[in-house]
Amino acid sequence: MADVAEQFGEIYDQYIEKIYRFVYLKVNSQEVAEDITSKVFMRGWEVFKNQGFNAAPGAFLYKSARNAVIDHYRQKTRTNVVSAELVPEAADDGKGAYDRAVLSADVENIKKAMGGLKKDYQDVLIWHYLDDMPIGQIAQILNKKEGAVRVMLHRGLRDLKGIIKEV
Repeated sequence: MADVAEQFGEIYDQYIEKIYRFVYLKVNSQEVAEDITSKVFMRGWEVFKNQGFNAAPGAFLYKSARNAVIDHYRQKTRTNVVSAELVPEAADDGKGAYDRAVLSADVENIKKAMGGLKKDYQDVLIWHYLDDMPIGQIAQILNKKEGAVRVMLHRGLRDLKGIIKEV
């Protein structure tokens, strides 16, 4: 059991920040993101200790996180996707006040634009560009072919650019 716990601990260390960031960008609240992320890893632990993961650990965890976010919105019937709370974290990089203000405005525009995209496009863009996830792994999470994911990525970027121009 200690070996299984140690293996899962390594998986946890590798994915906790990525899963939390993904959830946080989707749920609009730090507290909710922490709760959902905790549930994702608790579910992951139960599956891992009993049977292991059939797929890559990242694919299992992202799929669980995606489903947990969907469940969250079903329960709350909210449609907000991202939170302005992210702006101070993204802008706090030691730059001057002017640079932070410009970055903050840009991040806010991108977040608003992301909210106008289809949920699948949001997921693909976050996974690929924020988490540096390869197309193959995204395809595995979504149960789609790699070509379909590439099309989603292309369409998501196109739509995002169009929305940003309007903002």
